[in-house]
Amino acid sequence: MKPQAQQQATALQHSFPLPFSERRLVLMALDLLAVSGALLLALALRPGYGLDGTLVLQHPLWFLLLSLLWLLIAQTFDAYDPRVAGRFSSSALAVLKAGLITTGVYLLIPYVTPALPTSRSALLAFPLLAVGALLAGRGLYRVVLNQPALCRRALIIGAGWAGRAIAEALAKYGDGTYQVVGFVDDDPAKLGRGAWEPGSKEEFTSAPQHPRSEITPAPPIVLGNRYALPELIRQHRVDTLILAITHELNGELLQTLMDCLELGVEIVPMPVLYEQLTGRVPVEHVGSNWYVAMPLSHPLTRTFNRMIKRAMDIVLASLGMLFLAFFFPFIALAIYLDSPGPIFYTQERVGEGGRIFKAYKFRSMVPDAEKGRAVWAQENDPRVTRVGRILRRTHVDEFPQFLNILKGEMSAVGPRPERPEFVEELAKEIPFYRVRHAVRPGMAGWALVKYGYASSKEDALVKLQYDLFYIKHWSPWLDIVVLLKTVLDTVTLRGR
Repeated sequence: MKPQAQQQATALQHSFPLPFSERRLVLMALDLLAVSGALLLALALRPGYGLDGTLVLQHPLWFLLLSLLWLLIAQTFDAYDPRVAGRFSSSALAVLKAGLITTGVYLLIPYVTPALPTSRSALLAFPLLAVGALLAGRGLYRVVLNQPALCRRALIIGAGWAGRAIAEALAKYGDGTYQVVGFVDDDPAKLGRGAWEPGSKEEFTSAPQHPRSEITPAPPIVLGNRYALPELIRQHRVDTLILAITHELNGELLQTLMDCLELGVEIVPMPVLYEQLTGRVPVEHVGSNWYVAMPLSHPLTRTFNRMIKRAMDIVLASLGMLFLAFFFPFIALAIYLDSPGPIFYTQERVGEGGRIFKAYKFRSMVPDAEKGRAVWAQENDPRVTRVGRILRRTHVDEFPQFLNILKGEMSAVGPRPERPEFVEELAKEIPFYRVRHAVRPGMAGWALVKYGYASSKEDALVKLQYDLFYIKHWSPWLDIVVLLKTVLDTVTLRGR
């Protein structure tokens, strides 16, 4: 008789489950093949070229530049975000926008790209071919990667609040990567029930609700307790165990998990998987696993990375100050004519290391709008002037903060600086809140472009989750994506 590990391996031979990282690479490869193939076909329509694959070797810069443009603009439109890529409708809309902008920008770059064609039909061929190929690739991706053999079958260990949260996230944003076959929980009252059906000791309605989120009940039920894990793994051909337990693992459970590793499964902590799905760190679900949320050795603790970021800040802020100097007379005149009073507005904010600094802004509200006390800004705030509304929607009211960047108090990208009064209040109620001060605050931010402005404590919690993700995963590429998304928000008047 074969050992248990061999039986498990035999049972899984027919499946080829792909994790998120590999699915993302497949999607990128399909997109790059689509835009490069579209360029080849568009050139084939011109006299003197023909459908010649050696063009890639003869002019590698053409295709390299196109690939870089595509990846940058596609990221700006969240084309590889699981929440977008997981549905064909949202995925198609993202690649449609990104494809048109990529090809448009590419055609307008002189000297390092093919010359513009002389006819309008040839000019339109490249964008249309690129969008068509991208949509076809996304359709192929959905058909092929949704096959059961390519999905990872998962058991969630823990049917409490954390387990329910990851089940909901997988149902909404999982892109078919994981098929949750059930939960494992030691509470006998939960056995045979859905993770948040009435009758369990922790009903889902008792947990705090996430803002801007709808709860989607998942069909899996609690299949057994920790002692049933090995048998459940074999019975349901499980590839992945999702560890959604917020308390410390005792020795008995740890030994059980080690036995499961022998069966060839992977074990993924819930916070790690939640980050991959949402781009947020679930601070309220880490429990005793605090090190999962804390960016203990984040990229900006390294000197070289800090030098790169500072150099980017100086260049961007210098260009911003030149732009501001040109338009300042017109902005100042508009502010004063609409609402007589100061042109600039300064406000104390908390920066890196908890240090207080004065942030500069163009005044967008009536004078003495707060009457001496800190108040959350709201949508359609009546205190905002007519010109101020335009300044806020275009983010122009923040432009004086280029000076804060040059002074080293802020960065171009980072967590948005908060007021000391709000920080003291929020730090008492939200775990890890002060960790966002581990880096310089920014004019633009990952939380701002992904979620928007905060107008309540609930919003502040979600924005903190995005801020911690940014700190943990900082890179120059991420900063560029955030800046491009901020420009997009400015052009489309998505500010407040």
